[in-house]
Amino acid sequence: MSDLERFRADTRALLENEVPKSLRGHGSDPEAQIWGGKKERRSPDQDAWLKLGIERGFTAPTWPKEYGGGGYGKEQAAVLAQELKRLDLPAPLTGFGLSMIGPTLLQFGTDEQKREHLPRITRGEIRWCQGYSEPNAGSDLASLQCSAADRGDHYIVNGQKTWTSYGDKADWMFLLVRTDPAAKKQQGITFVLVDLDTPGVTIRPIRLISGASPFCESFFENVRVLKSNVVSEVNQGWTVAKALLGHEREMIAAVFGSGRNAARAGSVVSVAKRQFGQDRVPDPVLRDRLAQILMDEKCFELTVQRTADAARAGRRPGPESSLFKIYGTELNQRRQELLCSIRGPDSLGWEGEGFAPDALQQTRDWLRSRGNTIEGGTSEIQLNIIAKRVLGLPGD
Repeated sequence: MSDLERFRADTRALLENEVPKSLRGHGSDPEAQIWGGKKERRSPDQDAWLKLGIERGFTAPTWPKEYGGGGYGKEQAAVLAQELKRLDLPAPLTGFGLSMIGPTLLQFGTDEQKREHLPRITRGEIRWCQGYSEPNAGSDLASLQCSAADRGDHYIVNGQKTWTSYGDKADWMFLLVRTDPAAKKQQGITFVLVDLDTPGVTIRPIRLISGASPFCESFFENVRVLKSNVVSEVNQGWTVAKALLGHEREMIAAVFGSGRNAARAGSVVSVAKRQFGQDRVPDPVLRDRLAQILMDEKCFELTVQRTADAARAGRRPGPESSLFKIYGTELNQRRQELLCSIRGPDSLGWEGEGFAPDALQQTRDWLRSRGNTIEGGTSEIQLNIIAKRVLGLPGD
């Protein structure tokens, strides 16, 4: 038996025998996900899975052991992902600490920053959120105005951020601030880390049309941020910000391109069969649309997997993250549109009798999907990036 085969056998036995069985079949269930942080309320079974994941290095498999990672190679990490998928288990830990700021600190952080933040991320002690967009600087992120005034060993931050995903549940924020207002747009921006318990920070949820409130407004009034929390160099935050956006877009693409998400396409077929009360969908046009979504999901899943394997091998995100972000989010919108077409009037329900619970959720899912092509950079912005960085087209 090879070392990799032995690792698979050991991992399979561990997941089957020691992970609470109540978590099986909930790999894509939002309620089963473990985000960590001081404000999270977890079930005993989730606590047990997180503890086991920390002990075995499963929360951040490929990160160095010195920072709480597993120190596993790309092939071992792929095996772990496959075994989690086989039992349809949620990851032992998820969140922006693992998918966004962690990889960014590994690339740009000081030794002190890595030692301070990375182990707390892998242990699920701290939950992170992102402070990028502003009311007048969304897709044109370089126009941000949230300011940081130099006060010797620290900055005083004033301004506002918006669309702060899960800001009300987070403990720390990675934040873009303007440290040189006289500089050109991309210059004079600095990337800093902020403890959200610092006096002067206010977080307010924003309610969406779907009825949920995952986004927030964030206000900073004379917030003190030590200069030791600057990532990379002062006024060089745009380089860090772009690298992190690559990780963010890959994260969004992975959500829509994972095998678990592809299973949702299979559920579209199940919904169609239930709606028509037959094992074979009678409408040939609808059958064609179902077949197309199944094929597109599978092709996308395999393409994203290739990039994930490359990332585990140490390659940094490239412009393909923009390609995936566009395709994945638009694919999800197509899926939601198809589900609404299948359900017909049932997809128009919001609450009350006469609608099945999954039909009511369908309404909310369709509304939520409208934001997919905005968050993480609009499709139009991504197309510009692809035109310039991938195709080499002139900017004018």
